[in-house]
Amino acid sequence: MILDERNEFADAAALNTGAAGTYLIGDQIDLTSVGNVGAIDGLYLVIQATTGIKAAGAGTVSFSLASDDSAAISTSGTATVHFTTQAFVTGAGTDATTLKAGTVLACVALPRGFTYERYLGILQTTGAQAITGGAINAFLTSEPGNWAAYDSPKHLT
Repeated sequence: MILDERNEFADAAALNTGAAGTYLIGDQIDLTSVGNVGAIDGLYLVIQATTGIKAAGAGTVSFSLASDDSAAISTSGTATVHFTTQAFVTGAGTDATTLKAGTVLACVALPRGFTYERYLGILQTTGAQAITGGAINAFLTSEPGNWAAYDSPKHLT
């Protein structure tokens, strides 16, 4: 997988541990010099848990790719959301069965056809219970790591 530091939103960035709500995570990408990324073929968003994600009790967490005219990427409604993951169930203590380190939370082609606003970033939406621990990597890449290597075919004799 090819990674570019300038296309990275989060590098083992700790999740927000506030109450239920929506929070900006990591860095933002200024699209001023890039142009409209919604017109680029073969660009993927990858989000991966780098440490297990857990919560104070049963709840949910999801992640959104959003753009806004402000680097603060508003969580109060002015941002444009381009993609949102499923709502992952979180649990208390060590019960983070679906959200262990290494879990790929998203690996999707960047949505096309949108006019992205100037700043692009990742929003964390916590439902019901505050997150108590966890971190993510989030980045754009032209070569996502979802391929698998196989043995070469055996010839029949």
